[in-house]
Amino acid sequence: MTEILRPHAEEQYAEELALLAKDDDRERPPGWALSPWAVTTYLLGDGERITPKYVGSRRLVEVAVATLATDRALLLLGVPGTAKTWLSEHLAAAVSGDSTLLVQGTAGTAEEAIRYGWNYARLLSEGPSLEALTPSPIMRAMVSGSLARVEELTRMPSDVQDALITVLSEKTLPIPELGTEVQARRGFNVIATANDRDRGVNELSSALRRRFNTVVLPLPASAEEEVDIVARRVGQLGRSLQLPPAGMDEIRRVVTVFRELRDGVTEDGRTKVKSPSGTLSTAEAISVLTSGIALAAHFGDGILRPADVAAGIVGAVVQEPVSDAVVWREYLETVVRERADWHDFYRACREVS
Repeated sequence: MTEILRPHAEEQYAEELALLAKDDDRERPPGWALSPWAVTTYLLGDGERITPKYVGSRRLVEVAVATLATDRALLLLGVPGTAKTWLSEHLAAAVSGDSTLLVQGTAGTAEEAIRYGWNYARLLSEGPSLEALTPSPIMRAMVSGSLARVEELTRMPSDVQDALITVLSEKTLPIPELGTEVQARRGFNVIATANDRDRGVNELSSALRRRFNTVVLPLPASAEEEVDIVARRVGQLGRSLQLPPAGMDEIRRVVTVFRELRDGVTEDGRTKVKSPSGTLSTAEAISVLTSGIALAAHFGDGILRPADVAAGIVGAVVQEPVSDAVVWREYLETVVRERADWHDFYRACREVS
């Protein structure tokens, strides 16, 4: 049997979840697999048996978990690459033991993804009935008393977004064709993610936004924190893809480049640089390094070198071919070229630029 490329969080960390459940003697909200304290420990780790899933402010995580213990839905807001999806998946895994009740928001998401659809073969032969109804992940979460996830909420058309209003405010989902409704069981709630940097964003209506408690996920506060996040995720992805480990020197270099271009100043504060149009997020740094490791493994000696990450960095920085290319060339010549231990990286970037 072929190994699964990306197991769900509740499968990948089943031992840790079971360990926490065994020792968890604190009060659990109705329908929760763990207490809020244990959920927070699962997310942040305990330094011993439980590995951290999210690196960031403990208070921020506590606010998110406490929100889900109320009747308010949770909106994780932040620029791309701030681990919104990652955090929502692990929250659902810890609270409900099931992170698969997912609606992926796109410009083409239909209202049926929020409410329900129909098995048209049965609908035509039998007429409207519960058996002919196809429940959405939201409806299934309501019936089972679980957490539902809505990814990229602001990518959905506004009329589809507003299909959530009745679900969040009344905790019911009307089925007018059958003259009935589905009422949510205790334990049901919704975690949504959104960012305001993507093109084609559909702003949330004030009526819908009022029904969420919003937690803003920041970019990593320090370089060391970001290096730690990137190293953990690259290591996990590398093991899954059977790739060799990445050296910390190259990880730090990629993170330094991204942070300096993102902040508009070098890390020593002495030189101002222009920022490109892209976000240069932590997630993009992870992608650049994973691609570099694959290059090194399949077309090199297995050791990650500057030439392996150069093309990925240039691709991440130069999103707009004209303006971003100018920004990148200036950064190369004024910052990278002047660093004594970055000469190999400078030459590699010049070659692919």
